[in-house]
Amino acid sequence: MAKKSKLAERAAELEAAVVGLFTGTPAPAAPAKKKKRRKAKKAKVVKAGKKTAKKAKKAKKAAKKTAKKAKKKAKKR
Repeated sequence: MAKKSKLAERAAELEAAVVGLFTGTPAPAAPAKKKKRRKAKKAKVVKAGKKTAKKAKKAKKAAKKTAKKAKKKAKKR
């Protein structure tokens, strides 16, 4: 059996509810919706990314320090 589209499912539910209103029989309760599962992040990739970011930050800091030293040295001359 082919899977119904969400729209077709909802239309069928509403139709059943309307028929129930006119006939006086209560509509069957809608089945509980399935909870969507979140995909787990790949821990290794995240950790590696953090390490790379830390290294980049350190390198940037070191470059600033070197530039500052060079500027001071140039001023003295």
